[in-house]
This record gives sequence, structure tokens and C-alpha cells, in this order.
Amino acid sequence: MSMGDTTFPISPLLTPAELHEIDHEISHAPYRDAVAIDALKIVQKHHRWVSDERLQALADYLGMSHAELDGIATFYNLIYRQEVGEQVISLCDSVTCWVKGYDRLRKHVCSTLDVPLGGTSKDGKYTVLPAPCLGACDKAPVMMLEDELHENLTIEKLDRLLSGGES
Repeated sequence: MSMGDTTFPISPLLTPAELHEIDHEISHAPYRDAVAIDALKIVQKHHRWVSDERLQALADYLGMSHAELDGIATFYNLIYRQEVGEQVISLCDSVTCWVKGYDRLRKHVCSTLDVPLGGTSKDGKYTVLPAPCLGACDKAPVMMLEDELHENLTIEKLDRLLSGGES
């Protein structure tokens, strides 16, 4: 559907700031739905995750079905479809990271934060998620803390990161 074909509903679930950012992305695209991932990232930036209601509002605004946009959101592992903590830890669980010590690091992170893999700590500070691959196999094991990649992880590096220190 091209941009000039129809008007698109504006939901109160999408803030003026979000709509402004999404419209900016749309202005550079041949079709509204071409910005689906960028629009999902924008909504997530403002709310930390994308609820079903916001996904539907965004789908309507982009001229897509809920199923189309949900398929994109659930395929892209950096779009969170459930509420997450203040900080998201994505542990790479690729084959290379497994060989280089992923399981020991996962157990340490989950034990230290008292949170199961895929869960959020009781204080709401951390969510620990598996990541299928973070693309840094030559520096395995790796993880992302929010948007920052941390490479060549050890228990000591993890402890420094979790205590707010540098890697």
C-alpha cells in the first residue's frame, strides 16, 4: 500500500513523539510498511517493549495486519514482546559461545541476579535473555548489556559489568 492510497488511523497508544519519529522514517520509504522494524524499535524505545495493544495500533498506522507485524516483531529477537527490566542482558548461546563457556557464564549471571534465563529479576532491574547469535564468534563468549556488546567474557568481567564497572 503506498503512502497516498488512504489515511491511517492514529491511536492514542502512540504518542506524538513516536508518531513524529515514525513519520520521519516513512518519509524516506517507498511504502509505509517498509519501516516496520524501525517503527517497532521506536515504540520499544519509548516503552521498553511492544505490547499487543501498541502492536495493533502500529499495524493499523502502517497499513498492515496485526499478524504481519507480529510476525516481524517475533522474528526479530531485539524486539521485546513482553515487559522487560530496566536493563536487558542478551547472552549469546551460539555454538561458538557454548564451546567457549556460555553455560558457565549463564549459570553465574542467573545465580548472581537470582533470575531464570528468560526472566526478570524481582527488583525489575535485569531481564536475562538468550540470543541466537550476536555475530562476534571470534571474540566469544559475548553478551549485550542493553545496546553494548561485551566480548571475551569471563566471570570476572561479568561481575564488573553487573556491579556497574567497566568490562
